[in-house]
Amino acid sequence: MNQFEHQRHKDGSALSRARELIVACAPMRSNVNISSVARTASACAVERLVLTGNVTLISKIARDGAEELDISIHRSLAPILRKLRSDGYRLVGLEQTTNSTSMHSYSFARRTVLVVGNERTGLTPEILE
Repeated sequence: MNQFEHQRHKDGSALSRARELIVACAPMRSNVNISSVARTASACAVERLVLTGNVTLISKIARDGAEELDISIHRSLAPILRKLRSDGYRLVGLEQTTNSTSMHSYSFARRTVLVVGNERTGLTPEILE
């Protein structure tokens, strides 16, 4: 029987081209949650994270995400989403609504912005439009 050895901090495999997935977050209540999003995004080879509101990444939680990601912080989300849409990105809201599609069966475009809502209130009607 083969022995398996746990490997920590293994370098990721090289991508054939940059992943054109951006994660954009509505204002969140918790910096812990924002830091977890940054850590997850970094682990998934996302290169850019757009944050809004008064946020601070907690380095102990975000780990390498704080250094690996191109992070920009804005006062509001709508203007940056309009800009990204005009740059050719498809906007996809991560939200549970009556007409939502399961993300497991959704076909993501190459250039996508995954918009994550607030922990309690989700995405505002303005952002959903």
